[in-house]
Amino acid sequence: MSNNLASKLRSGTQQAHTAAENVGFTKCFLKGVVDRGIFAEFLCNLYYLYSALEAAIKNHLDHPAIGALYFPELNRKASLEKDMEFYYGKDWQKHLAPLKATQTYIARIHQLSANAPELLLGHTYTRYMGDLSGGQMFQKIAQSALQLEGSEGTSFYNFEQIPDKKAFKDKYRQTLDSLPIDDVTALRIVVEANYAFDLNMQMAKELDTHLIQAIGQEMFNNLTHPNNPGSTEMATSQG
Repeated sequence: MSNNLASKLRSGTQQAHTAAENVGFTKCFLKGVVDRGIFAEFLCNLYYLYSALEAAIKNHLDHPAIGALYFPELNRKASLEKDMEFYYGKDWQKHLAPLKATQTYIARIHQLSANAPELLLGHTYTRYMGDLSGGQMFQKIAQSALQLEGSEGTSFYNFEQIPDKKAFKDKYRQTLDSLPIDDVTALRIVVEANYAFDLNMQMAKELDTHLIQAIGQEMFNNLTHPNNPGSTEMATSQG
């Protein structure tokens, strides 16, 4: 019997998804304005985020909902470590730290892991489905703008164990629908997924201040003007 969680998540996060695309960092990126240092910092914060999220998920594999939706081929931590070494060198861990917004995000993951692990699914859905969808376009833009060879510096976006992303996303949605959860839990997961979008936006907004320093306020304003929309909803749809 289906709980319709996949369609609830899709429709329930649509507004948040559009809002996330209109954060300055994302709009600039989608227009091909990618500063190498800021992109490296972006991946650095994703490294801290995914390290926390993937550790939390692994701690709860005996939970019926989390265990059923665990696909190790989605894990991003090892790929992000490759990217960190590419941008910062072998001793990168000595020099890097997460943004304040990322620390807030990580604290939320720890809180859920301790008190309501099933709500972590709102975060895995938001991040991994985005990575498999719009993330693939992000990789192409970064490779072009930063003149990167192959997957160097963009390993994060490479899902080598998922050759057919559409088929995998279909399987992921079917698994969501088959999870042993009730309607109340499904609603709470949708609410948490919206919060995940908000936490991701706060990270991007904190990066905006660094991006403005890199490209200048005038260029940033021109690229992010409300009359110059950069919506990619069709291309980055979470499914």
